[in-house]
Amino acid sequence: MAKFGKRTRAAREAVAGKANLSVADAVALVKANATSKFDETIEIALNLGVDTRHADQMVRGVVGLPNGTGKTMRVAVFARGPKADEAKAAGADVIGAEDLMEAIQGGTIDFDRCIATPDMMPVVGRLGKILGPRNLMPNPKVGTVTMDVKAAVEAAKGGEVQFKAEKGGVVHAGVGKASFDAAKLAENVSAFIDAVAKARPSGAKGAYMKKIVLSSTMGPSVTLDVDGAVSE
Repeated sequence: MAKFGKRTRAAREAVAGKANLSVADAVALVKANATSKFDETIEIALNLGVDTRHADQMVRGVVGLPNGTGKTMRVAVFARGPKADEAKAAGADVIGAEDLMEAIQGGTIDFDRCIATPDMMPVVGRLGKILGPRNLMPNPKVGTVTMDVKAAVEAAKGGEVQFKAEKGGVVHAGVGKASFDAAKLAENVSAFIDAVAKARPSGAKGAYMKKIVLSSTMGPSVTLDVDGAVSE
């Protein structure tokens, strides 16, 4: 049987028997158990009643967290001319066209979000097999294929989070850092849950949100009261 350290045992004991908590109580408990030497990420996972093999049950969207993510987001932009200048002025970290495509094909992917103007999509399209599996492919549905490059870059830098249901119907994301004030973390958690709720696809039948779990990078998880979390 695995032996756990003192910190891990204490964290597990703290959450033992506690389930179906309110957002505020879950945040307080997870935050209290994030005792690692680094600033742990607070993570949320939602188990949805969808079958992602069917197009009408795919869940995908974007949400601007009211208090940001606490993560430094590196943004790449495919654009030319004035739009490239606009991206640079907005704070994009990597800007290019065919040269950026070649760099990515060569294995250089030093960004967390990829944005493109519509005219660049024939170039970006060649990177589907590379960017797609990493959830980095620009998509108009989440605002990353746009002529408003400035707004897209600023949103990405300001705490915008994309979400997409994985195999098994699970949506997962980071919603802040353990160092955040508990009230601000709770606001982020509620905003994320509401965004996923609003993204319910037309093909979803029966219970949509089955389970919501909150945890820190190194800490144990706790479950939230689904009905209360959606309406909070």
